[in-house]
Amino acid sequence: MLAVLLLVLPLDQLGDALGRVPIWVWVVSVPGYLTLHLIGISKWRMLVNAAHGGLSMRSAVRCYYLGLFGNTFLPSLVGGDAVRAGLALKLAPGKGGVVFGSLLDRMIDVVGLALVAGVGALVIPGALDPQNRAIFWALATMLGAGMVVGAGLLFFLPARRFPYRIRRIMVKLRRSLDGLRRRPATVLAALVMGVTLQTSLVALNWWLGVRCGIDIAFHAWLFAWPMAKISALVPVTQGGIGVREAALAALLSPFGVPAVLAVAAGLVFQGVIISGGLLGGLLSYLLGRGGPVAGTPVDGGRVPDLVGV
Repeated sequence: MLAVLLLVLPLDQLGDALGRVPIWVWVVSVPGYLTLHLIGISKWRMLVNAAHGGLSMRSAVRCYYLGLFGNTFLPSLVGGDAVRAGLALKLAPGKGGVVFGSLLDRMIDVVGLALVAGVGALVIPGALDPQNRAIFWALATMLGAGMVVGAGLLFFLPARRFPYRIRRIMVKLRRSLDGLRRRPATVLAALVMGVTLQTSLVALNWWLGVRCGIDIAFHAWLFAWPMAKISALVPVTQGGIGVREAALAALLSPFGVPAVLAVAAGLVFQGVIISGGLLGGLLSYLLGRGGPVAGTPVDGGRVPDLVGV
């Protein structure tokens, strides 16, 4: 997908747009990107521990940054989630909490993206063409249907018809979900944190776009960037590279942004993502050298309620 973009776009104009971004912008953006993800770390750990995962803060940082590292090499943006959860399953005593907390964390991230895009769509309804409005409502419908179907399968499938090992997994997931269901304030707080993180990332992309020569209102980015990021969830992509830039170009076109500038801004942010992922992998490795730090079951093996800890 990235190769197709480079074939159809004028490379001289793309190079000019990328050349407008000084090196200090990258130097500032990479640590800023990793710092913003501290919100994501806190949100994920809060959900995992609310589901009785028992994950320490140090382990959460290690797992989360390793997930950012995995996003650089694995299909879709969900590939890093698998890496993050895989390490957390080794470090946390509550396996069901890790699984369900991680699934809910990704769902909340997508809902947060949809909410940010919805705010942008409400602010600028006249600037959206019918195609963009159709894409937005189609994604919102698919998201809602997926959440309903997933919850229905978990609760209403008869567990006794499955093999013993699968029944054990289903029981643990149901128990973790029950723990979260009794704490709606935790889920709401996670959603607020997710929206805050996504809005902050929109602001970072808006700033990078300005450096590339894109002069449009911030609320246009509120709609376009979350929608482009959702497109990067397509499993055939590697970290969303190419697809996200193409989607951003299409979504910013109604606002008069040339495709070459939109792709340039997307590539600059892609450089920030890759650099942040590599640095995150290094941080995760250094934290791991200090020895595994895992939550410890207490009270006869039962993991306590650690929400808010």
